[in-house]
Amino acid sequence: MAGKPAKPFLKWAGGKTQLIGVIEKALPKNIAHTNYTYIEPFVGSGAVLFWVLNNFPNLKKAIINDINKDLINTYKTIASRPSELISILQILQNEYHSLEGNEDNKKLYYYQKRELYNSRKETQSGQAALFIFLNRTCFNGLYRVNRKNEYNVPMGSYKKPTICDQENILAVSEALQKVEILCGDFEHTLEYADNNTLFYFDPPYKPLSETSSFNSYAKDEFNDNEQVRLKEFCSKLDMLNHTWILSNSDVKGKDENDNFFDNLYSDFNIQRVEAKRNINANPEKRGKLKELLITNQVNSKNYVRAI
Repeated sequence: MAGKPAKPFLKWAGGKTQLIGVIEKALPKNIAHTNYTYIEPFVGSGAVLFWVLNNFPNLKKAIINDINKDLINTYKTIASRPSELISILQILQNEYHSLEGNEDNKKLYYYQKRELYNSRKETQSGQAALFIFLNRTCFNGLYRVNRKNEYNVPMGSYKKPTICDQENILAVSEALQKVEILCGDFEHTLEYADNNTLFYFDPPYKPLSETSSFNSYAKDEFNDNEQVRLKEFCSKLDMLNHTWILSNSDVKGKDENDNFFDNLYSDFNIQRVEAKRNINANPEKRGKLKELLITNQVNSKNYVRAI
């Protein structure tokens, strides 16, 4: 296991693996040589987290947070009980793969596991295993819940998906030993900041249209008021001399008159970068689009460029 780099263990709408290169250019130039504290208040699949952990071993500490209790339960389970989790995932994978070719039974199995997940009566490890199972077998790895906090994504069309990636779960577990895992509102993460703190924000994106909202990953909607509250928090961090980088959708790309983020973050550095749209029921509507990368670093415009 020594030296095995951890990578995201989930598929995730808006995952940042493809934008690592751009985010890297926005990092403080002295991060490799200074004992930074890294804080990610909306951890999601952890693409940036694992990249930072793999590339900057001198980090003083790392803090992750998310309001999604089931997601955080999965992180905590991988950190503390990886072998137990792997055992359950192997059973789920074997059972699911054995149904290949029998679509009716395969679909029945998926929806039974989804119902069991929504009952939230399983053990910590059992619930985490169901979280990963649904993520690997549902439509496009989408995580979406209704106002009752019930997961409602239909089954995907993958043939024998990898449900139990034992090697990566062990690598992630090892990486998480140096990470403090929180569950709650993003503002609470300020309590863990100290000198030389870097915040990376990847909040639920502002939808580009009414039909493209994939931000219902918690029962409470992250609406425009929440986006404004997040900006006010970023302004507070700026006054406290903390460095932050934030990603979000570029609503102006959909409507050139929509200046929501341009006005909201007018005091900071806004860059537009290309990303790929991977989630759409219509494959023809998947493709490239612009995203925003915003930072409070004065010199960021010198080295953050669109891809």
